[in-house]
Amino acid sequence: MCSTPLRVFLLFSAGYFVSYVFRGVNLGFAPLITHELRLSATDLGLLTSLYFLGFAGAQLPAGVLLDHYGSRRVTAGMLLFAAAGIGVFGAAHGVGAMMAGRLLIGVGVSVCLGGAFKALAQHFPTARLPLINGLVMAVGGLGGVAVGSPLTWVLTFASWRAVCFALVVLTIAVAAMLWAFAPEKQETRHQASLVSQFKGTWHILRSAAFWKIASFSVVTQGVFYAMQSLWVGAWLRDVSGFGTHKAAALVSVLGFAMMAGCVGFGAAARGMERRGLSLYAFCGVGMALFVITQLLIMLQAPLPAGLLWAAYGVFGGVGILSYAVLARHFPPHLIGRANTTLTLIIFLLIFGFQIGVGAVLSRWTPVDGHYPRAAHLMAWGVLVGLQLASAVWYMLPSRVLAKDPAHIHAEHQP
Repeated sequence: MCSTPLRVFLLFSAGYFVSYVFRGVNLGFAPLITHELRLSATDLGLLTSLYFLGFAGAQLPAGVLLDHYGSRRVTAGMLLFAAAGIGVFGAAHGVGAMMAGRLLIGVGVSVCLGGAFKALAQHFPTARLPLINGLVMAVGGLGGVAVGSPLTWVLTFASWRAVCFALVVLTIAVAAMLWAFAPEKQETRHQASLVSQFKGTWHILRSAAFWKIASFSVVTQGVFYAMQSLWVGAWLRDVSGFGTHKAAALVSVLGFAMMAGCVGFGAAARGMERRGLSLYAFCGVGMALFVITQLLIMLQAPLPAGLLWAAYGVFGGVGILSYAVLARHFPPHLIGRANTTLTLIIFLLIFGFQIGVGAVLSRWTPVDGHYPRAAHLMAWGVLVGLQLASAVWYMLPSRVLAKDPAHIHAEHQP
């Protein structure tokens, strides 16, 4: 039997892997369901983004449930809703039922990331969280790889509906393993009432430190996941002119690169802190490099496509370090809610960005199923502008992050 911390890591990473597969599976399904249901770019964006709306809408109650009942029970139970959602999606023959299924999937996996981070924070020392959180993101990132070339290959001999029902089985299996084998950390303090715990979430939303930490990361993460889970494929096909298999291969490259970036930046963060660069500043540097990479892609820099999209993946996941920054500025009994509040904002932005890109593209008439380069550049340009604005706020000097931790803990007592 493996050690308790390792068991926590493996089981909750598996849950996040399932969540990530659901996040991007429409990237592979898109050409098939678009043809079958005759969807526009706006329709496809809305259908896919409902996962993120369901995910976001469940974040605040999910954070309260995690802090009140623990990661094991809540994550395992909620995954059953995801299993039901992908079953509904796979059986649907109309857009309405598919939307309902996609929304239910988002609700079901809404605790996978927050639950993992809470469980890790309970079983690993704070100094190791940047690396451990990065490793969880890397395992989840395998889901991003899976929806690239592997999913494209599977769809050559299996229908997208068959894939959906295979995902039902996988999700139930992961939920069962979490319920049976994940350890549960007993809180030493008395559990507050649910009403008091919702008040704790309100304290987080009113916290200047929270918004300072979140400002840049929520926008970059929102852009990255909105594009990776749907519109990157369209850019590769429409703007770069790659065929289906080449585009899928680059999506997988991006996924592997994101995994490497999460682990690499998580490992490097501790070393940088020893050299005097704070985790907050290090995270900001990585996110700035993500914005620069997007500009290079837009300008069609004379670099290999594999290199550019690998850089997109490496720097795209850097904002995950913000969760470790939050763990240093909020007391343990609020970690679940702090994490899920940050995730809520990120996923609301993913929802908006995914629909927004679809709406922008739909202003142009597609030719043979492809939108013109100008349409994609317009969408990307708006997103880069938003990231630059948030970067300015993130980098402005502020005193809210310099408070003594004991004072911050006292402010957030329930």
